[in-house]
Amino acid sequence: MNKPFGSFRNSPKPLKASGLIERSILGVVGLLKETVSNDEIASRKGFLQACDPRYKCLSIVLLLFGVCMAKSVFLLGCYYFVCLVLAICSSMSASFFLKRTLFFIPLFSFFIATPAIFSFVTPGKAIVSFTIFSMKFSITRPGIDSAIIFFSRVLASVSLAILLMLTTRQHVLLKVLRLFKIPQVFVMTMGMCYRYIFVLLDIIQKTFIAIKSRVGYVASAKTGRKIVGANMAGLWLRSFHLHSQVYIAMLSRGYSGEPQVLVEFRARRRDAVLLAVSFSVFVGTLWMNRFFH
Repeated sequence: MNKPFGSFRNSPKPLKASGLIERSILGVVGLLKETVSNDEIASRKGFLQACDPRYKCLSIVLLLFGVCMAKSVFLLGCYYFVCLVLAICSSMSASFFLKRTLFFIPLFSFFIATPAIFSFVTPGKAIVSFTIFSMKFSITRPGIDSAIIFFSRVLASVSLAILLMLTTRQHVLLKVLRLFKIPQVFVMTMGMCYRYIFVLLDIIQKTFIAIKSRVGYVASAKTGRKIVGANMAGLWLRSFHLHSQVYIAMLSRGYSGEPQVLVEFRARRRDAVLLAVSFSVFVGTLWMNRFFH
């Protein structure tokens, strides 16, 4: 009698909880929890949460332009300090904000900027020289300066974007984008992708639980790859059928591509003050650039 696919009686090792697949599923669950906590942060009573989303988005955009135009580490450090103060005023702890801004994207940008410190990318006065496999390398002062500015600029930009995302609900942000005349196709695509991600995450988690409950043991890496490949193909087919069904269901309920939000925007004096301060910071950055080279 042939063994059914996924049955391994002679398997010597059980599927460890520390395996790659299980770690990935734990990462999925962590992402869901983080998303729920982000929505909870947007519901708190804080400074940015209470601001009108239109003025808040314009203010963040002005600050982002200021970050892009800043030419010194001092100015970029000031921007990051302002982000930290805004996060604390928006009912977020400093440790919570630092964990989400000092890792991942800024760290990734650090590795991207690392080659710029060498003389073959950025020529200039050498600070340190060394030889590896008869090849001479030199770290230049202009290269270090450009790498630090690049890293600081990415750090400040990511911090501003995270502030906007954490303090604004997703459907409200989509409505603001449409008010700013962002093309409908982009807003609709963003909204559907955001919602569809959670459907896929739920399918992935349930598929993993089903595999573990039926298989239990993995005989070899080759067999494990077969199981993963078969489930990837099944997930693609289910996604293909699901997206058509979801779109038809949305059309039947009157969806026209425009985000319908019950939230009414009301501008107050503090919103105008926030926009004015952001514009002043942007102009001040342009003026301060004259003193930095």
